[in-house]
Amino acid sequence: MGRRQAVHRKFEKLLHEYKLEVFHADHDKQSCDEIAAECMQVTDEVLKQKYRYHFHQLPDANRAEIINMISNYTREALLPPVVEKIVERQLHMEKRMDALVHLTTAILETLSEPSAEKTVSS
Repeated sequence: MGRRQAVHRKFEKLLHEYKLEVFHADHDKQSCDEIAAECMQVTDEVLKQKYRYHFHQLPDANRAEIINMISNYTREALLPPVVEKIVERQLHMEKRMDALVHLTTAILETLSEPSAEKTVSS
């Protein structure tokens, strides 16, 4: 029973380390600054891509000017914060996934230890 408790304590410790890693990735100032910088870089790259609307029929000049104004407003005012928020969420999820991979690796290493094999088979 003592070995089983030791493995249980190891798992508790690994889970605690995972939670700390995720918390620090989400709240640590340095990590937040890194995410913000990377987020701005990716956002700039996405917004530099040119997307064009092709008219199926040639519109009159007034209608084309209104559509152009709407397109410019969307690209310059609405799209940047939306893209930035999506990229920020993606970067946070990548950090969590890295922490989860680290946790899974540590759990598998713990399970593959000789003392853990005896405990599991007991």
